[in-house]
Amino acid sequence: MLHPQAQALLQLMADKGVPPTHTLAPQEARRLYLERSGYTQPDRPQIAESRNVSIPALHGTIAARLTRPVVPGAASGDALPLLVYFHGGGWVIGDLDTHETLCQQLADLSACAVLSVDYRLAPEHRFPAAVDDAVAAAQWAAVNAARLGIDPARIAVGGDSAGGNLAAVAALALRDAGGPALRFQLLIYPVTDQRRGSESYRTRATGYGLGADTMAYFCAHYLHDEAQHATDWRASPLLHKDHSRLPPAFVLVAGYDPLRDEGMAYAQALSAAGTPATLVSYERQMHGFITLGRVLDEANDAVHLCADQLRRAMR
Repeated sequence: MLHPQAQALLQLMADKGVPPTHTLAPQEARRLYLERSGYTQPDRPQIAESRNVSIPALHGTIAARLTRPVVPGAASGDALPLLVYFHGGGWVIGDLDTHETLCQQLADLSACAVLSVDYRLAPEHRFPAAVDDAVAAAQWAAVNAARLGIDPARIAVGGDSAGGNLAAVAALALRDAGGPALRFQLLIYPVTDQRRGSESYRTRATGYGLGADTMAYFCAHYLHDEAQHATDWRASPLLHKDHSRLPPAFVLVAGYDPLRDEGMAYAQALSAAGTPATLVSYERQMHGFITLGRVLDEANDAVHLCADQLRRAMR
């Protein structure tokens, strides 16, 4: 059964008349997503540094935010491992601010720097703009390791939902391009198959926060041609023909999430191809729960678990 705290949150949203994302224009959906995050996210930890950086790209610049944790016993200039993080939000909503608390938590608990990437959003910038930005950000971080104060041999990618999709796709793209080599993938309820035909899409289609209607809305805004692009591995990394020789992955899914099955399938595909992959399912939780630590106790446990996996991988 759905966790009682998650049930209570969904009931509160219904009582307050929070409109489903798929009923809103993208700009309004972005505003409300940012507004709601302030009520449900936990307090931010103490960190050593948070600064905005600009990543040059063919279309101009990509905004990003670098977070450095307080590391007892380390000098301020010591090279730290780096997690390049891509926020969730269906490629349509979300930004550096909606996920700043999570990025700071991950930095604090893992002793890794985190570079949060403000990739271009749809529908203003459709597929594969976000993919191009994700790959460019990871490449730039490796090239500019000294400037960022990070260790180029210890770079990971990660993200939640659409951001987990971008992390998985970036790992595949960088492997296929010959580098830079990544140490780890942190994939939090990732989108891996945009054909949207799994059993969890049918059994979790409505009533648990993110629903099939909202995922259809996101995909329609993101993909130019759904029939064609849904089978492109850059949109659906599960459909790549080769999942071998990828960095080890930690895949976290939620039981009451239409994306549950495709996250599990991705972990299975990695393992079957010889890529180390650990899968954990929070069976009583819904999509998006990891950022809701003020109201969901298991969210804080999940953040600690993700950070611990990241810390271990970066040793």
